[in-house]
Amino acid sequence: MNRDWIATARTLSEALPYLQRYTGAIVVIKFGGNAMGDAEALDSFARDIVMMRQVWVNPVVVHGGGPMINEMLGKLGIESRFVRGKRVTDAATIEVVEMILAGLVNKRIVQAINGQGGKAVGLTGKDAGLITCEADDPELGFVGKPVAVNPEVLHRLFEGGMIPVVAPIGAGQAGETFNINGDTAAGAIASGLKADRLLLLTDVAGVKDENGAVLTDMRPEQVHDLTERGIIAGGMIPKTETALAAIEAGVRAVVILDGRAPNACLLELFTEPGAGSLSRATEPGIRPLASRN
Repeated sequence: MNRDWIATARTLSEALPYLQRYTGAIVVIKFGGNAMGDAEALDSFARDIVMMRQVWVNPVVVHGGGPMINEMLGKLGIESRFVRGKRVTDAATIEVVEMILAGLVNKRIVQAINGQGGKAVGLTGKDAGLITCEADDPELGFVGKPVAVNPEVLHRLFEGGMIPVVAPIGAGQAGETFNINGDTAAGAIASGLKADRLLLLTDVAGVKDENGAVLTDMRPEQVHDLTERGIIAGGMIPKTETALAAIEAGVRAVVILDGRAPNACLLELFTEPGAGSLSRATEPGIRPLASRN
């Protein structure tokens, strides 16, 4: 018999305890980076998401779209500027951001998941009052800070066997539109759902220490120290801030992992070693689903 098929069967057998452990679990995945512009990588990610749903995991995909936004802003001659890893968003920029995120990027991911046999539904934080925002910082313009999440629409989609794909656009109390950092939006949704897992996919192997080694088990004091010393910087700041805030809000565990690695989400959920940098709940009675205990 072909050795590859034998290895495949052994892998499936070894995954059984993790498949059982995650039955009915809610897993929020932040998808972003250059993988969204690569058709092969997008299809691979879509297969992983459909696989999760097939084994009774409830995935929610929250996506970014930075490269596509940058490209369109460049074509329109609108300058991009970032503060603490977040895009400064003026009135002209927010129109482009909403167009790219809610239109082009969201529907591309929905189509990819549906093309792999899933039932994906695209929406934004403005739909059904999913995410209510207030201004994050006057310096950032129309960048929103989530202040309320109503996950009812997501639970309804779970009940129908559907996969929500959420663009990080929210609404203010006065009806204004806000751009939300993708990691922040994913953390808010995971917190509102009390998710079992929040996976933040990035373009690096994970959170690294001063020696360049990946932190496999992140502790809050480590994160604060590395941030103060400038080792955690740029776009990794909102990721680590999101991870710690989500844990405090009741998410069982957060992992920052390399979305460029094939099947990264499945490796994290359904194998013994997992992947990336893990932060987990430590309160009595709350145990992460992961095997890294």
